[in-house]
Amino acid sequence: MCTAIIYKTRDTYFGRNLDLEYSYNETITITPRKFPFHFREAATIDTHYAMIGVAYVVPDQNGDDYPLYYDAINEKGLGIAGLNFVGNAKFFPIDQAKDNITPWEFIPWVLSQCASVDEAKRLIQKMNFYDNKFSDELPVAELHWIISDPNHSITIESTSAGLTIYDNPIGVLTNNPPFPAQLFQLNNYISISAKDPKNTFAPELKLSRYGSGIGTRNLPGGLDSQSRFVRACFHKSHAISNSDEDNSISQYFHILHSCDQSRGSNEIKPDNYEITVYSSGYNLEKGICYYTTYDNHQISAVEMHKTKLDSKKIINYPMIKTEQINYQTKNRIRHI
Repeated sequence: MCTAIIYKTRDTYFGRNLDLEYSYNETITITPRKFPFHFREAATIDTHYAMIGVAYVVPDQNGDDYPLYYDAINEKGLGIAGLNFVGNAKFFPIDQAKDNITPWEFIPWVLSQCASVDEAKRLIQKMNFYDNKFSDELPVAELHWIISDPNHSITIESTSAGLTIYDNPIGVLTNNPPFPAQLFQLNNYISISAKDPKNTFAPELKLSRYGSGIGTRNLPGGLDSQSRFVRACFHKSHAISNSDEDNSISQYFHILHSCDQSRGSNEIKPDNYEITVYSSGYNLEKGICYYTTYDNHQISAVEMHKTKLDSKKIINYPMIKTEQINYQTKNRIRHI
């Protein structure tokens, strides 16, 4: 399961938690402008916007490297993240009247061509999600998507009812239920507040708070997708930070990490636990990918615009997955 958010100060920060019980050794992957994107049914795109994101890079049918992006942004400041949508996602056979794009092609299809959410909407309206797996080892994942630029966010869902584009006014997405139901559930938490609550229970009694944070007492704390959606919306809506880069990205990760999963808390099957494999955060204006991993809480960064974006070859940066501890004592004792 996963949580995605967008957070805005002076710049705009977009990304997600990837919550799974396994990893494909994904990397921070930059696809330069002249890398040829081959699609199963659509025409090849030879020149396009450069993009950076988290991807599993594997050989395609031609033996060439292909980036299977989980989340990414392009050089124009448009971002997409795909989140599990198991049980609700439905993809279809080829429709000759539309652009037939597989779910695993969707992120590069949009980011290669679109500079804004409005452009993405127009492209997606002509599209059919083609049900076709990447390989026998990599079947089609059941997903839905959040797409954001600095001004707007939308959610894309393909279900038995067809393909739907929803405006996403809160800039948050988790997994199930479908997005309109996620958004509606916020009505149940209308009284949650960051402020001290007033005694509306029994005004005649001298009731008082016994600690701070009482206004958030009924904020859901579960790891289920609906609880994470509500929690992320609350923390994002009340987040305060300075507008400089360091403070902004620090606050962004505080919001996202309020929904992360620790090993042992969410058992998928005996001795198999879902964890937050990584958390990504992109500066949409500057083309920077920040990230943390389960075993490395230090924020690392890869800057797209400091690489060769006019080349044809994918650039990979392995994620730093070991904890980076800053020992401040000069002669520390080694603990075994």
